[in-house]
Amino acid sequence: MQYIMFDSSREYDLILLGRVAIDFNPVDLNRPLEESSHFNKYLGGSPANIAVGMARLGKKVGFIGRVSDDQFGDYVTHYFQKEGIDTSHISRCLGGENLGLTFTEILSPAESRILMYREGVADLMLEPGDVEESYIQKAKALLISGTALAASPSREAALKAVMLARKHGVAVIFDIDYRAYTWKSLDEISVYYSLVASQSDLILGSREEFDLAERILGACGDDGESARRWLGCGCRIVVIKHGKAGSTAYTCDGHQYTVKPFPTNAMKGFGGGDGYAASFIRALLDGCSLPRALEYGSAAASILVSAHSCSASMPTLDQVEEFIRGTIQDHEGKGKDSYVRESAI
Repeated sequence: MQYIMFDSSREYDLILLGRVAIDFNPVDLNRPLEESSHFNKYLGGSPANIAVGMARLGKKVGFIGRVSDDQFGDYVTHYFQKEGIDTSHISRCLGGENLGLTFTEILSPAESRILMYREGVADLMLEPGDVEESYIQKAKALLISGTALAASPSREAALKAVMLARKHGVAVIFDIDYRAYTWKSLDEISVYYSLVASQSDLILGSREEFDLAERILGACGDDGESARRWLGCGCRIVVIKHGKAGSTAYTCDGHQYTVKPFPTNAMKGFGGGDGYAASFIRALLDGCSLPRALEYGSAAASILVSAHSCSASMPTLDQVEEFIRGTIQDHEGKGKDSYVRESAI
């Protein structure tokens, strides 16, 4: 069953709105950040990573955002252009705002931490006037990143984009993407997360992120109850992720599908969610079954956590499919052809 209908006549497969940043990942692995002296620079920010992932998977992608008016702004804009991502709606900040910087700490393959600099960042300067109705109307789907809701005027721009998407039959995807920085209170988080979630066709988030969205509504920590809440608002698919324990997609017809992670030699504990989102959404756009879409997402996540970077390591479709085939043959035997388990909510 195809749970979300996408208008095939639209020019863009996906337009994303939100954060573009710079990641500095240490070359000095398995040690605290204070002991790291050498770093590689990458384009970062969850929606930016997903945009690159979708482009690598052969999709036509657009982006709405603001970047700094400096060399880092040049770097991320040119990176997008080289990947074939439309940058016509990425504008420069003129008030001296900087791109957000993320320094990662890879303590072990299973333990990583992130140090983010988010004061006066360019992405949160996105204004409602930057969101053009004619551009939204060209998309099959719109992805809103939760960090875009953390402060004004970016949150109003994001809400305007959601309103326009609903007006024109554009599927709304909400990647909760919680980052503690910039938010002023737990109530504020719950208000804006729940507002966008109630207008979405697909929601992607961790258990912690759903608890934050549901805090005012009465968070219970129960995946089934969370799914029923948002499916009752009109959402078509709710995906709740539990890291190494896998993830479950709940659907509007009362089914749930659980996928376990693919075995991999992990290097770091972050980045998998962005690869997951890109491959999962690509599969839905191409009309794949939900179990198959979950396999694509889980496989891409495993590829990403085994790589040093996020954006630079986003796989192609051939690479994801080869990873799935090879993993099933190596670990499950030839009789096993799915990592997904189906049940009722």
